[in-house]
Amino acid sequence: MREHKTIFLLLVLVLLIGCHDKQNQDSAPRKKPNIVFILADDLGLHDLSITGSTYYETPNIDRIGVEGTIFTQGYASSRVCSPSRASIMTGKFTARHGITDWIGAASGTDWHKHDRHDKLLPAPYVHNLPKSNISMAETFRAKGYKTFFSGKWHLGSEGSYPENHGFDINKGGWDKGSPMGGYFSPWNNPKLENRKDGENLTMRLAEETASFIEQHKDSTFFAFLSFYAVHGPIQTTQEKWKKYRDKAERQGIAKEGYKMERVLPIRQVQDNPVYAGLVESMDDAVGLVLDALKKSGLEENTIVVFTSDNGGVASGDAFSTSNLPLRGGKGYQWEGGIREPYFIKVPWMKNSNIESDFPVTGTDFYPTLLDLAEVKALPEQHVDGVSLRPILEGGQMNVVRPLYWHYPHYGNQGGNPSSIIREGDWKLIHYWEDGSEELYDLSADMGEESNVIETNRLIAGQLSEKLMKWLNEVGAKFPSTDETYDAKASARRHQHIVEEKWPALEAQRKEFLSPDFKPNENWWGSKVTED
Repeated sequence: MREHKTIFLLLVLVLLIGCHDKQNQDSAPRKKPNIVFILADDLGLHDLSITGSTYYETPNIDRIGVEGTIFTQGYASSRVCSPSRASIMTGKFTARHGITDWIGAASGTDWHKHDRHDKLLPAPYVHNLPKSNISMAETFRAKGYKTFFSGKWHLGSEGSYPENHGFDINKGGWDKGSPMGGYFSPWNNPKLENRKDGENLTMRLAEETASFIEQHKDSTFFAFLSFYAVHGPIQTTQEKWKKYRDKAERQGIAKEGYKMERVLPIRQVQDNPVYAGLVESMDDAVGLVLDALKKSGLEENTIVVFTSDNGGVASGDAFSTSNLPLRGGKGYQWEGGIREPYFIKVPWMKNSNIESDFPVTGTDFYPTLLDLAEVKALPEQHVDGVSLRPILEGGQMNVVRPLYWHYPHYGNQGGNPSSIIREGDWKLIHYWEDGSEELYDLSADMGEESNVIETNRLIAGQLSEKLMKWLNEVGAKFPSTDETYDAKASARRHQHIVEEKWPALEAQRKEFLSPDFKPNENWWGSKVTED
């Protein structure tokens, strides 16, 4: 009897130890996790199948969202690229790190060189990622991670490249913000050699990333895949163009594709077959990287992040996509300019197919990834971010915090110099031209159609005061009055946009959708030349 009791107690002990071990296996990786961070360029919130597009097809990117957590109120830290990217790397809002415009944009009196006639001169801004910051890559490298960068950098000139900010390997990252030479080899990129004519740039960057993963599968790595896609110039292959031209026809081609926003026409429909092909190429490339993780046996111990650096280009640049029902797009102060796909997959947390409506932003990635990797936080560095680990573990964030945006510039896309605060469901925009403000209740008006400031003066006043106090605390730079402002010249420019630019865009849209559209003999060089 005593022996039976002893055996029984031993069995119970074994079962308890087994359960404990299984719980540990389910809740934590066997070793430090790998991290793959995928950053798209100029991809809007609704440019994915999983986020509502019925035109673009993105099964591989969708997979990251389905297998992870989708943050339905995910934001970029800026309406344009360089500031947003700097915020991801530093964990700081743009007014704090000083890169408030895309690096290379004119400021001060240089703005006159663009034949612009505006009331203000854009503020000065920092042109290189400040070395005083400890970048996310530097932190992971210091903890034994092999660090890799592939693609668009646009955070400074030589001396401020990825290899100067914590990345061991750099494939394609330099000072330019667009794919110089286009999406098909030969491209003009001193950090990425040409191999054969017609090679696809987006796929090449994915191949470099997949190769890095395979070569370092026995170590621990932080890989940052930063696509140039889907930035202009938009280009695709004849096959992908035809697929989406035919799809647009099946869905029914709208008679008109644009309406006039305050400064420029803005696209109202997703029916650009060239852009759709570019989106699909990026999705193909993401699939290659995800497959590389699986083939290397790393899928279950690799955190995967997917997001974009600003809203989709609905105005200006290539006028590529529509962000509706969100207002605006890249460069704009409204939600279409800053809302993004924002997915985080943490396999061992089993956080698949979870949605969170907690407002998050680009500064949150830094502390979140440190937390997930069990790396000590650097609160003085990623001061404007919070760890989202509680949400990824299935819990809640019991905090309401303000989010800030500062863009004291005019955008190429039609946006105005302005600063923004969002707290709870309220969003206030302060315009620097005249000091006017707009207030939106995003819970009831996601499309920002109704400025409710007149009926909510108390809330607006509190938000405005908090915004101004914060901007002053971080030493924000502001635009200055242009004493040479010419109202008549400004009116003439606007008239030209309405009478000539708008019709030209409608004509181009119809040309892209024409059955006999042919940009050139070799479709932007997309036809591969074999040696």
